[in-house]
Amino acid sequence: MRSTFGSASVRLYRLDDGDPVAETLFYGPLAEAMAIAAVQSEDVQSKLWIATDNDVAPYLDLADE
Repeated sequence: MRSTFGSASVRLYRLDDGDPVAETLFYGPLAEAMAIAAVQSEDVQSKLWIATDNDVAPYLDLADE
């Protein structure tokens, strides 16, 4: 189980299977990254990842917690 805090600095990015280059959407607090990700389409959400200083997780895994 992953845990972190809402003000942790994170990188929110989109990684598409067909494109090896990640598109950064946001750098900043986890709470804000989660809010930005939540308003994306389901298709985009399935391709979002959140990187902390010591972990990388799919957005949908964190959204379910």
